[in-house]
Amino acid sequence: MTQTRDEQPLPSFSEQVAGQLGGVRGMVESGIPVILFVLVNIVWSLQPAVISAVAVALAIAAYRLTRKQSVRHAVNGVFGIALGAFIAWRTGDAKDFYLPTIWTNLAYGVALLGSVVAGRPLAGWLWSLVADKGGTRWYREEGLRRTFAWLTVVWSAVFLAKFGVYLWVYYDNGMTENERNAVLGAMKIALGAPPYALLLALTIWAVRRYQRGLGTRAVPA
Repeated sequence: MTQTRDEQPLPSFSEQVAGQLGGVRGMVESGIPVILFVLVNIVWSLQPAVISAVAVALAIAAYRLTRKQSVRHAVNGVFGIALGAFIAWRTGDAKDFYLPTIWTNLAYGVALLGSVVAGRPLAGWLWSLVADKGGTRWYREEGLRRTFAWLTVVWSAVFLAKFGVYLWVYYDNGMTENERNAVLGAMKIALGAPPYALLLALTIWAVRRYQRGLGTRAVPA
């Protein structure tokens, strides 16, 4: 069938993944405020570290805005940095800068696991929004629903594992404050986009595997 001008092909799942991650530039920009926070806190003190991290996050968002580029990732970064900075400022403890990240991982892990128990695996719902125009076959097709159920369990396990590792470092009394903050900062960068990208790649593989098993192109990937 010839595609009409009004019918635009659905972007591949891989293209959608790249958009969700913000590309290499988005990942680099998200790490700059964290690195700055760690370095300034070590060299100077907490208050300048908080101000520096928030200021550079705002500067990145403003730069993207002036260039008429997407600011979604930058805005998300500003919100996360600002919330962590506010908590650290109020408590006077630099490691509290990472509390939003720690508890967000727990919340995601529990929500994902709960969705499997409820029979509505969140990985399927998110996939439908990204690659299936909000369709419901992720739930209607039993085989696809089972695929997304185990994928959701894997996603949950990763988030809960990250929560556990973060919490262990947060309460580890064998480190100095500077060492702890440096490790938490490195973890925030290393355990951010890379695991997310791997989980998305696993999801792509699983959906395509299901598609090949059906011997049909009914499921976009």
